[in-house]
Amino acid sequence: MRHDDLAWLSDALARLPDLSVAVFGDFCLDAYWQLDAGRVELSIETGLPVQRVRQQHYSLGGAGNVVANLIDLGVGKVRPIGIVGTDPFGTELMRLLRARGARVDAGMIIDQAWQTLVYAKPITAESEGRRMDFGGFNVLAEHSADALISALESAASASKVVVLNQQIPLGVNTAPMITRINTLIARHPRTLFLADSRHRPEAFAGAALKLNSEEAARFLGLAGQGGYSSPDVEQFALRISAKIGRPAFITRGEHGIVAADGPAVHHVPGIQILGRTDAVGAGDTVVAALAAMLGSGRSTLVAARVANIAAMITTRKLQTTGTATPAEILADGADPDFLYEPEVAAMPHLARFAQDPGIEIVRPLPQELAIRVCIFDHDGTLSTLREGWEGIMEAMMLRAVLGEQNGRIAPAKAAEVQREVHQFIDQSAGMQTLAQMHALTGLVRKFGYIEAGAVRDAAGYKGLFNQALMKVVEGRMEQLRSGQLGPEHFQIRNAAPFLLELHRRGVILYLASGTDQADVIEEAEALGYAKYFEGRIFGAGNDLRSDAKKAVLERMMGEHGLSGHQFAMFADGPLEIRETRKRGGVALGIASDEARGAGVNQAKRKRLVRAGADLVIADYGCAENLLHMLRL
Repeated sequence: MRHDDLAWLSDALARLPDLSVAVFGDFCLDAYWQLDAGRVELSIETGLPVQRVRQQHYSLGGAGNVVANLIDLGVGKVRPIGIVGTDPFGTELMRLLRARGARVDAGMIIDQAWQTLVYAKPITAESEGRRMDFGGFNVLAEHSADALISALESAASASKVVVLNQQIPLGVNTAPMITRINTLIARHPRTLFLADSRHRPEAFAGAALKLNSEEAARFLGLAGQGGYSSPDVEQFALRISAKIGRPAFITRGEHGIVAADGPAVHHVPGIQILGRTDAVGAGDTVVAALAAMLGSGRSTLVAARVANIAAMITTRKLQTTGTATPAEILADGADPDFLYEPEVAAMPHLARFAQDPGIEIVRPLPQELAIRVCIFDHDGTLSTLREGWEGIMEAMMLRAVLGEQNGRIAPAKAAEVQREVHQFIDQSAGMQTLAQMHALTGLVRKFGYIEAGAVRDAAGYKGLFNQALMKVVEGRMEQLRSGQLGPEHFQIRNAAPFLLELHRRGVILYLASGTDQADVIEEAEALGYAKYFEGRIFGAGNDLRSDAKKAVLERMMGEHGLSGHQFAMFADGPLEIRETRKRGGVALGIASDEARGAGVNQAKRKRLVRAGADLVIADYGCAENLLHMLRL
């Protein structure tokens, strides 16, 4: 799939208004209770501290969230089949279903003896406390079971797909009920049944399955091993699909989805998400998207791709069981940032090397390689003049977020802020500085330590960062100007000779940086290699809508009429590696320890492998062998 090809995605969503889906299972309510962390009040009766709820909100969970996701995806007819009690939670759950437009009268049973299933989540500030669960001791009455089966029979005749949701051990999916469901499945061979069962997936006969890695292992009798690799999960999917005679989908969190249908297996990579995530309800989003895609005639691969995008969208929605709309899927599915080779990234001992131990082969290079153009990032890829920028940015961001509270707030809260700032910098390496500062304004507002009127805009924060960074850079530039240190002292090892050799061999060179353009040109000239780029040096401006590196990639491919196997990107940041991989180019990750200008920085290596690098090198000491591998 080309990075800008949305035709497949638009086509996948086009038929959903004509689709009918039924959802049978454990209908739950997610209750979010925002506790007041202010003045402590003691109960007169008990003398114990009172927990006061400042705000409360409720959302559909379990089978209810599957219904909500199907409706928000644009599925035309969604029929819920389940049971609620006459308690206030049951009333709220039914209200939420009706508000969504679900056809509750055809399948939702109200039983006075049933406790509505509720996950109650007390929240203090941004932290979720111990959950309180309601409805874990229900006993399904015979008359309710009969009513549910009758509604399911009717729905199976009228629906293209039936989703079977099993959320808790003592819900509606008792052993006798599953036996009756399996008989019903056998009577409706033209209806697709898709089961999402936490505790007994092996009990559903004739249904396609959606599982996570641990559930898949238990299905195959492998429980307790853990740490399953991508090849392991692919084999799980193939074995389960062969056993059930239906498609099998295995979710892997940030590592994506593995799908198998008979002998075919597909691995859809996870998607990079900047900032905090909340996985609650993501599995419901996946099963809803799978049902919608399979029900409208899409392949297992397309179903897994759409489900992967939809789950990414919902995990960004905090403290709610979120959904994904077609508009959101089209917007975010246009240009996803996939995560590749998670095991190789996390475990350096799995790395495979060329004959030259300085070249790690993450993915074999294409046979038709014919490199005509090379693009280089600057900081950390060629130059070390800005070495240490991450620490400078982290300190500046912490000051921006905490303001006068820096050093005063509780250590646990300060550590939380620092973790989020550090994670963002790690994930956003390679972005233009203005974009990073735009994200900083969001962090400042989210944590709320700074009054709204005192929050700076992205340009204001960029000015603060540049001021701190340029003090360091100017000191190093002065050492160059005075002759105290030579240019090679501020370069990744062998960088200039490598550029010279590429230039000598007729390769067209570009330099693209997230640093301001005037600064990039000045620093490249000071380091002695600007001439090799022959004016093709590009840096960031003051427009968030224009990213220099993406713009250079598009311009370069257009000007020279290049296909992917004709250009290579050298970069130490994940952004450039991902953008190159999307366009089919050769992505070379530079994982250098900038403080030394040589040797591997393992944190960088991990980022680059996950971003999709084909090769990873520490420095250009391996130039001769690298040129040979690139066929230059």
